[in-house]
Amino acid sequence: MTPTATSESSLGMANVLSEQKRQQVLALGRLGWPLRRIEAEIGVRRETASGYLRAAGVPIRAERRRQLPAKPASGGEVSTDPGVAKPASEAEVSTDSAGSRAPRASACEPYQEVIEAALAQGRNAMAIYQDLVDDHGFPARYASVRRFVRGLRGAAVPAARAVITTAPGEEAQVDYGDGPLIRDAATGRYRRCRLFVLVLGCSRKAVWLLTGRSSSRIWAELHEQAFRRLGGAPRMVVLDNLKEGVLRPDWYDPTLNPLYRDVLAHYGVTALPCRVRDPDRKGKVEAGVGLAKRTPLRGQRFETLAAAQAYLDRWATQWADTRIHGTTKRQVAMMFTEERPHLQALPLEPFRYYAHGTRLVHLDGHVEVDRAYYSVSPGRIGTSVAVQWDGHVVRILDLQTGLLLREHRVDAPGRYRTRAEDCPPRTAPGLQQLLQRAERASGAIGILCRHIADLDGALGSRRILGILALARRHGVDAVSEACTAACDLGQPRYHFVRRYLERTPRPPLALRQVDPLIRELTQYRDAIAARTRSTPEDPT
Repeated sequence: MTPTATSESSLGMANVLSEQKRQQVLALGRLGWPLRRIEAEIGVRRETASGYLRAAGVPIRAERRRQLPAKPASGGEVSTDPGVAKPASEAEVSTDSAGSRAPRASACEPYQEVIEAALAQGRNAMAIYQDLVDDHGFPARYASVRRFVRGLRGAAVPAARAVITTAPGEEAQVDYGDGPLIRDAATGRYRRCRLFVLVLGCSRKAVWLLTGRSSSRIWAELHEQAFRRLGGAPRMVVLDNLKEGVLRPDWYDPTLNPLYRDVLAHYGVTALPCRVRDPDRKGKVEAGVGLAKRTPLRGQRFETLAAAQAYLDRWATQWADTRIHGTTKRQVAMMFTEERPHLQALPLEPFRYYAHGTRLVHLDGHVEVDRAYYSVSPGRIGTSVAVQWDGHVVRILDLQTGLLLREHRVDAPGRYRTRAEDCPPRTAPGLQQLLQRAERASGAIGILCRHIADLDGALGSRRILGILALARRHGVDAVSEACTAACDLGQPRYHFVRRYLERTPRPPLALRQVDPLIRELTQYRDAIAARTRSTPEDPT
């Protein structure tokens, strides 16, 4: 029979597919898809798909069926003759000299070098499978790649870890963990609290503290409580990159939370964040968290947070501090007795906590803090600044450098705190400022302006401005004479001073050629000659 006849006979009982469907069947068959999967994917019956695949010479992948081991016949005998053929279920399994079952070779073994190179780049099993199908025509399924990758990862030898030793009082490690269940007084339900742990790197002395919630201030306060329980502060704190302590993780230059940074600076402590996703650097505190979760707190429920903290403190005193540490082989309490003198002394006053944030400078040159308004140095309209405030003062700082720009006393909501140097140039001066200007001009002008302010109130500001304008136009002496006359005649009015100056003839101002303040030209000539080191010429 010719090949054409074979193809036609194989398709004789099959449905005739469109060209698009036929191409899909052939493409999926070349990828190694079984008939059941092709039928489920594109809706072509298995009989029809198999006919097209046979006609195109594409091998059909056999269906995988789970085969149960056959039960041996009662009283039957098993032949050990190598010439006797084994059943199909036994032919797929080879037996070594020890009689153990050895699985068949994986379809991924020819591509082991490619897979190992991809794993070294950090790629996962799905990405490796897709690359094998696209670049190398991989015939097997994803599950084969997944099993092979799992085996390679399990066979990898873990890298050796460096032993970190610290001097007494040098380092402490801090972290959060899950605490016990505490009954909520508002809802009556149990809620899991948080467990704060600080462990000294040398003696392994630990402080366990419980808190119902967490924030940047609570995180800093827990450090402060731990330092006071220890009776001193270490020189360095190793922590994770949680938001309460680190705003922007960076191995080389991390950005710390400003409140947390200032609290540590108050106690002379330096923060050292770990590398992201690298908890091995603080393994001592990780062990401390696990110890508390496994032993005293496992399965415990408490009615109040104070009761839970009291139970945890009793356990720490009686059991945790008296235990023989597995690494140091010494009692923790004895080692802490030796390390405690090396801790830094605590400051006399506790840290004064503040709230912090960022604010946008409004068009009036002020920022809003706790519903009040505070002026910022000129030239920062439309920019963001950092602010810190407590119950007494408001501090405004440069967002990039942390430089203090302004410090104001806290004012009531809706009130403005503005410095004179922060006012725009076209800001109208207040009444007190105008009176100060008048008094600086002369005593008579100041007395008249005081009378105007007492008689006219707010409208007097404009009239005082008029008096100062007359002083610039006619001279201070003339205006002082007019103000004296106005006070003597009982007419402390701007209108009287202006009419007095208009009706009193005065000689025009002229420049004088001789004056004690005017130097002779010969003095300038001699000074220039001395500068240029030349002999002055004879003017004759």
